[in-house]
Amino acid sequence: MKHVVGVGDMKIAQDGDIIVTHALGSCLGLMIFDPVTGMGGLLHAMLPLCKINPEKAASNPYMFVESGVACLLQDLYQMGVQKKKLIVKAAGCGSPIGKNEMFQIGERNFTILKKILWKNNILLSANDVGGTKSRTVYFELSTGDVTISSKGEKWLL
Repeated sequence: MKHVVGVGDMKIAQDGDIIVTHALGSCLGLMIFDPVTGMGGLLHAMLPLCKINPEKAASNPYMFVESGVACLLQDLYQMGVQKKKLIVKAAGCGSPIGKNEMFQIGERNFTILKKILWKNNILLSANDVGGTKSRTVYFELSTGDVTISSKGEKWLL
């Protein structure tokens, strides 16, 4: 089954499924996989910190890296995924309008992700972040493979 994750959204799937998200510019695409259970999830978060809009964070925690990562991990743990088995990959966090982007959303998204993972003693296995390109991510739950495409090119993360 194919699941599409929109901006400010998250999906959890199981072995045999594919999760896709499009147009990762400054947004964070976070893929978490447990090879033992074959379960995983993909988060497409827009902004780093939920404190800028607590009401929005309460209604849609996946819009923010801070609350979205916590919700994704919690949901996966409730489904039997074990922290010590996790393979975690990140994509996006770029500057689509160039290096002089005033708010540096992409860079801040990646910084918050790294802090959350560090505080939870979780290692980032791989990442494809930064730059000015928009990325599409294909996350295959049968293998845990993450394929990224941009401007007609594809590569494995």
